[in-house]
Amino acid sequence: MKQKVALVLSGGGARGIAHIGVIEELERLGYEITSIAGTSMGSMVGGVYALGKMEEFRDWICTLDKRKVFSLLDFTLSKQGLIKGDKVLNKIRDFIPDTRIEELPIPYAAVAVDLINKKEVVFREGSLYHAVRASIAIPSVLTPVKGEHSLLVDGGVMNNLPMNHVHRTEGDLLVAVNVNADVPPYKPATVDKEASKKHSLYQEKIKDFYNQLLKRHPQEHEDDNLGYFSLLSRTIDLLTMQMANLALQNYHPDILVEVSHESCSIFDFYKAEEMLETGRQMARATLDSYRTKLSN
Repeated sequence: MKQKVALVLSGGGARGIAHIGVIEELERLGYEITSIAGTSMGSMVGGVYALGKMEEFRDWICTLDKRKVFSLLDFTLSKQGLIKGDKVLNKIRDFIPDTRIEELPIPYAAVAVDLINKKEVVFREGSLYHAVRASIAIPSVLTPVKGEHSLLVDGGVMNNLPMNHVHRTEGDLLVAVNVNADVPPYKPATVDKEASKKHSLYQEKIKDFYNQLLKRHPQEHEDDNLGYFSLLSRTIDLLTMQMANLALQNYHPDILVEVSHESCSIFDFYKAEEMLETGRQMARATLDSYRTKLSN
């Protein structure tokens, strides 16, 4: 009989691709995921998994190079977010259609935050697409989801590792995956030979956008070594890291898989294969350690 797992997936932007590798390793070793809860990228990967579209989603995300990533970003320069999100969200609909959460084969929860009412919002029913869209709305990056009396943003603002919201059953293991951990980064041996070339192209695109931003706001020229996106990424990293640490002080998973916050930037979706392998290796090491302890 397979060991049941209640799986919790943190937010972390592109680092959240590591969740796919963790799930693959759990299944390879014979664990059965019986419920899932996630924040931000964790909610997206969890939703795709619950829909049975993980392989399709993984294959697509591994095709992303920096040109394709940039082509999916519809910059708005609005006051509520740099990215409107229509392009990438239309693509995400291929993997997360407007399915109702209560019709999924396993219990699922996605976490967002309502800025107007100053509270967490946990989606356990209703539109899966709406739940994921709200949960991934990183403040100042992706525009929030407006309701009649609400304004929903990324759940990582208050709860980036939602162990308190995953459905539990008797005898299951609580497995949490934190992709914002303060641990040394793992670097896979296989590196894309075209990485440096792609990186240069991507940086040129980002620079073009940033120059446009400075034309709108010339007072925002920087004198330090942190560019706009680096500053934003590091700020979000610190916030989500602290939220995860607070959660881990109150809840103690049976198995904690940790991926370094230094593995990549939250915007580095072109590093999908690297993050997949990182997830696999971190899960393998953690699960091996857990099984060794059980046998002693």
